[in-house]
Amino acid sequence: MLLAVDVGNTQTVIGMYRGDELVDHWRVSTNAERTSDEHALLVSDFLGFQGADLPDVTGMVVCSGVPRLTATLREMSERYLGQPALVVEPGVKTGMPIRYENPREVGPDRIADAVGAHDLYGGPTVVVDFSTAMVFDAITANGEYLGGAIVPGVEVSLDALFGRAAGLRRVELVEPRSVIGRSSIESVQSGAVYGFASLVQGMIRRIEDEIGASCTTVATGSPGGLLTVLSDTIDHFEPWLTLHGLRLIHERNRTD
Repeated sequence: MLLAVDVGNTQTVIGMYRGDELVDHWRVSTNAERTSDEHALLVSDFLGFQGADLPDVTGMVVCSGVPRLTATLREMSERYLGQPALVVEPGVKTGMPIRYENPREVGPDRIADAVGAHDLYGGPTVVVDFSTAMVFDAITANGEYLGGAIVPGVEVSLDALFGRAAGLRRVELVEPRSVIGRSSIESVQSGAVYGFASLVQGMIRRIEDEIGASCTTVATGSPGGLLTVLSDTIDHFEPWLTLHGLRLIHERNRTD
């Protein structure tokens, strides 16, 4: 049984695999103060939903954008799983050439997304990850990671808006009745939903122009499901794309 852990700045996603099947998955708030023992207790409780426990885990693969938690998860794996965690970092085999000017600058979650998307849909491919930041990643037809673009995410943008505009209040991120909002709530929803959907469409078209070919576009993360429906440039929504990529990277680094 494999644990795949994607540590983001806001949320951490944990996936439980048996072979190539994602049996279950859990999402928790990222907390850099949480200790290795607390993480072990948390994971043990989650595994219990599937009738499993930490001794059943045969491996753990991690991509992390929070260095402090990277160290914490390494410690947890050593102590409670009896083996080192595979952390996606320079030197780990991904099976994907990185064409970034400095490959060390590429976030490990971006690599996992790219590996997962190319495995599922080939190339050329564009991945749109709706996380704390909205990240676009381009993969060539030959499976090479080219780079991409980073934009403040939907929730980050809304937090900034509500923090600076005293007359506006937080709204549920759902599709409004129309593009032209008839209330402050609908106006904010329209800007967030249709505005970001239009941003995605424009960025994908610009990326395709640079690549010189039509690309398969794969979205992941929240609120990717909503924006996928509203964007005619997104072909597939894969909510667990990062976990899929992590599992593949783990397989490519097995020594047994």
